Amino acid sequence: MNIIIPMAGLGKRLRPHTLTTAKPLIPIAGKPMVHRLVEDIAKVSPEKIKRIGFIVHPNFGKQVEDDLKAVAKAVGAEGKIYYQEQALGISHALLFAKELFNGKVIVAFADTLFKADFKLDTSRDGTIWVQKVDNPSQFGVVKLNERGEIVELIEKPSTFVSDLAIIGIYFFKKGEALRDEMQYLIDNNIKEKGEFQLTSALENMKKNGAVFIPGQVKEWLDCGNKEAVIQTNQRYLEFIKDQPLISSKAKLINSVIIPPVFIGEEAVIENSIIGPHASIGGYTNIRDSRVSNSIIQRNCSISNAILHNSLLGNFVNFKGKSEDLSLGDYSTSS
Repeated sequence: MNIIIPMAGLGKRLRPHTLTTAKPLIPIAGKPMVHRLVEDIAKVSPEKIKRIGFIVHPNFGKQVEDDLKAVAKAVGAEGKIYYQEQALGISHALLFAKELFNGKVIVAFADTLFKADFKLDTSRDGTIWVQKVDNPSQFGVVKLNERGEIVELIEKPSTFVSDLAIIGIYFFKKGEALRDEMQYLIDNNIKEKGEFQLTSALENMKKNGAVFIPGQVKEWLDCGNKEAVIQTNQRYLEFIKDQPLISSKAKLINSVIIPPVFIGEEAVIENSIIGPHASIGGYTNIRDSRVSNSIIQRNCSISNAILHNSLLGNFVNFKGKSEDLSLGDYSTSS
């Protein structure tokens, strides 16, 4: 099984954090969101993940590429990097990793996390993962027949046809069939809304006999902007609250911890209240502060602060009382 993750977008809705790193590397409960995504896919896959292709923008740099290869290695897979400079649609992006479309393959968007209790049925032609939503007009949705098979994919329907939204994770038994349909779009300049759409390739596969089924997840977590990232961090901490989340190398001095929280290695928490739903990165020092429902990344220094609903990058130095912050890497405020 191969996984292909298109992630060349510049993450403008998450600036300033994405000015210094790729959005999928922002941590959720102590691990990069793309690491969480890969782990969760591996849990529902009955087969070993062999290779993971990350489609990135060339400007992301070597450190990002090394971090992504480490994500793949952590689940026993080989990480491969592919470059996309122009955003011309998902089908166009995926073809940069065309060599991985060989046999069984999963395509997953890097800013989507989920909770599911099903095992992927790899004997089926394809599975499109969905979640029921209250506002289907804002999403791509699938329509099912009486056998529970997908008969239509509709992008942002103006009238109600289904409440099963496509969350951005797909399985294909024959990756080469999808590859050929995407290449057909490029070769014949077939665009929809100005881009080479994945849904166009999927519709062609269905016309050629492929049968797709839905894989319904229990919860779909978005990471598109700061508020969504913090909410996803909160939910994910709830999912894994029974796991050890406080490093044995963290130092807790005269402090109160309200779980669930994540506290990384060599973090120092002194005279402070942390939690609930706070993630504190390694080597961060927090003194005389109250932090809840927030993400503070690595190597930060926080003092005399009250932080809630906040997202702080790496190497942030903050002293003050603000309750809702979004500070990028190397910010200083007092």
